[in-house]
Amino acid sequence: MSIQTVGIIGAGTMGNGIAQVCAQAGLDVVMVDISEAAVQKGLATVAGSFDRLIKKEKLTAEQKAAALARIKPSTSYDDLKAAQLVIEAATENEALKIKILGQLDALLAPEVIVATNTSSISITQLAAKTQRADRFIGMHFFNPVPMMALVEIIRGLQTSDATHAAVHELSTRLGKTPITVKNAPGFVVNRILVPMINEAFFVLAEGLASPEDIDAGMKLGCNQPIGPLALADMIGLDVCLAVMNVYMQEFNDSKYRPCPLLKEYVAAGWLGRKTGRGVYSY
Repeated sequence: MSIQTVGIIGAGTMGNGIAQVCAQAGLDVVMVDISEAAVQKGLATVAGSFDRLIKKEKLTAEQKAAALARIKPSTSYDDLKAAQLVIEAATENEALKIKILGQLDALLAPEVIVATNTSSISITQLAAKTQRADRFIGMHFFNPVPMMALVEIIRGLQTSDATHAAVHELSTRLGKTPITVKNAPGFVVNRILVPMINEAFFVLAEGLASPEDIDAGMKLGCNQPIGPLALADMIGLDVCLAVMNVYMQEFNDSKYRPCPLLKEYVAAGWLGRKTGRGVYSY
């Protein structure tokens, strides 16, 4: 299948980032959200991102205008009928995603591929709620989408080889580096990353080093661009705790037990950057 038009559900942080990279790659994009204000805010974010690229001389004003012209903002799912691929990038809420998938099944032609940008929900489980399980797949982009090269392509148990091949090829066209992942809690990146963050909290709780020294050790010793505790503040400590709780529940293995200090910070409302206080103060 040749993909030229991509539908995106959600104009928030992930949705507008996906819209940007698709438009930059020459694809036509339909970006849908629940209100005109939401889609216009998403479009403004894309325009601002393009302006920063122009300042860095990585994009021309003409290229910006052409890319923006390829993005159609909409509040109507009917506009998605032109798409060969629809990427659901709504809030990380399983009930909401299942509702959206039902709406897409009733609207889209049978051959259209549907992808979800979920970072944690089972692809196999979501696929089972659709009428196109073989044409359903996970496309996990990373934030910020225009900057991050990776896309995790997650195959559910039902995902066909043809669907995987089409999405893999599209990811490459977007200038991304795709990796193929089997369906499992946390997939690959978060399966490794979040337990590392959790272990950093154990090191902090045991008083082995200060937060600054823990982060400096991982940055300078492992060549990481940001330390695990600072990264946790960026992600949100509540999100990190929720992911660890999922791992503990799904794997029933004590190595995934959330650190008590992480739980204590979340109980205090110290969730990171978004609340002005986490491991660090902002």
